[in-house]
Amino acid sequence: MSISMSIAGLLARARLLNRDLAPGEPLAETVIRPLAALPEAAAEPEPYATENGSPTDRLWELARDATRLRAQPGATEGLIEATAALQHLACLFAEDADALAARIAELADIQADLETRIDGALDGPYLVTNATKITNWLGEPIQTFPQMALCRCGQSATKPLCDGSHARHGFSGAKDPDRVPDRQDTHEGVQVTVLDNRGICAHSGLCTDRLSTVFRQGEEPFVAPSGGRSDEIIRAVRACPSGALHYAIDGLKGPDPVREPKIEVSKDGPYRISGGIPLDGDDSREHYSLCRCGHSRNKPFCSGMHYYVGFVDPPLSDEPTLFEWAGGLPALTRMTHIFYDKYVPQDDLLAPLFARMSPDHPERVAAWLAETFGGPKLYTEQYGGYDHMIAEHAGKSLTEQWRARWAQLIGRAADDAGLPTDPEFRAAFAGYIEWGSRIAVENSQPGATPPPHMPVPQWWWVCEARPGSRVSALSPAADQTQIRLPAPDEPVRFTDHIRPLFREMDRKSMSFAFDLWSHSDVTEHADAILDRLRGGKMPCDGAWPAEHIDLFARWIAEGTPS
Repeated sequence: MSISMSIAGLLARARLLNRDLAPGEPLAETVIRPLAALPEAAAEPEPYATENGSPTDRLWELARDATRLRAQPGATEGLIEATAALQHLACLFAEDADALAARIAELADIQADLETRIDGALDGPYLVTNATKITNWLGEPIQTFPQMALCRCGQSATKPLCDGSHARHGFSGAKDPDRVPDRQDTHEGVQVTVLDNRGICAHSGLCTDRLSTVFRQGEEPFVAPSGGRSDEIIRAVRACPSGALHYAIDGLKGPDPVREPKIEVSKDGPYRISGGIPLDGDDSREHYSLCRCGHSRNKPFCSGMHYYVGFVDPPLSDEPTLFEWAGGLPALTRMTHIFYDKYVPQDDLLAPLFARMSPDHPERVAAWLAETFGGPKLYTEQYGGYDHMIAEHAGKSLTEQWRARWAQLIGRAADDAGLPTDPEFRAAFAGYIEWGSRIAVENSQPGATPPPHMPVPQWWWVCEARPGSRVSALSPAADQTQIRLPAPDEPVRFTDHIRPLFREMDRKSMSFAFDLWSHSDVTEHADAILDRLRGGKMPCDGAWPAEHIDLFARWIAEGTPS
């Protein structure tokens, strides 16, 4: 083996490169630390490393050499962890999208003989090999690399990728001896028997939220199979992301769903794995949930501790799209499956209409809604966009009776799927369902000539009315924000005195016109705002105290200083 292809050689080159890359020492925690901890690094004398070329070119060469070494049999955890970091960093420095794709393809080719799998490093990250589909909780794709290291301790600043924080914080991957026992309980029903293993439950709440008559939170026994229809129970069991629930009929265990390998980074919770990706060499599980907060009592599996330790992801943007607010592609797909699996087959009017639909029709409708509601262009990229949707309806002569029933039942499916019920979202949702279904009826008539090559429509909040733009009548009274009034001889400042007068909900309610937290916007509209304040028209839930209105008027008189 050449010097450059030995562990000591990689370490020497990484140390030299770490000095030359800017800013800081980007290789220290993710590359140098795991390599330096390997026995091979200490056993071999570290060679003197000299490098020619730019630091970014050397980084790419180092990533390729590390990948070649990692692809050999018997690669150690430290080498795999370092390789993951090098692949990520080298791809970050790709010149453009084409160069990025070329680099990923070359690295994938080097380690093509390795199986797709996940391995939990000892007191370290999840080492993910040759996984090609990772999404966030909205169903949006996350860039993958042939070798990845996903954060397991919950402390990484680059989540879901590992940044070496586990070493700094002393993370332990050990199981808690007092954890819930790994034991399968059997709950027999008239038609369906439910098999439940509380030991691997991630407490996602999908079963209790959707079928509370069967899965009874806080009651014993937890499962009451007689509390629901067999199809509802099977649907709830299959939705369980942890693998804690299974079902059996007549003594035969029901089959697992057949899905492509996928990793979902759930919101404020675990990694949800599906598609049978082997874990630490065990390929017996089709789906399971892996701890992401670092506090599970049953590592590597999630035990629901993320709820108790306050593990959270960054919040939605101040102005979420309908796609984000709905819960993304998983929520929309859940809704369309409920609609086509539950409501359509038992409806005399709709069942014949959809009798010959393709098996992936629920996924197609969910992708269309996702794109329409401001999400990724899944329908355009996967199914052909607007022209394909038009072709799907052409010549079908849909009737108003069909349309009305479709709109009615998709609303019920949205309720069952747990989509948000706030008036703002439901107004926008119902508005699109009405508009879109009526367009579909129109385009399906004989002789219809819909305009060709149009983009997928983009739906938005009705009149810019977003959740949070008003005070709910059911919300508890909020404490009044303490406003600091300036002394009589103290200049009035926008940042110190005026901006705090406007609450976040005030800002959201006026975002369609201007930004109440922007000095320039408020200055431009100051006189109009003052008129509305004095007239009691702003804010919408009650007039300001007189001293606050006087303060705003004084700020205008003093020239609206920042």
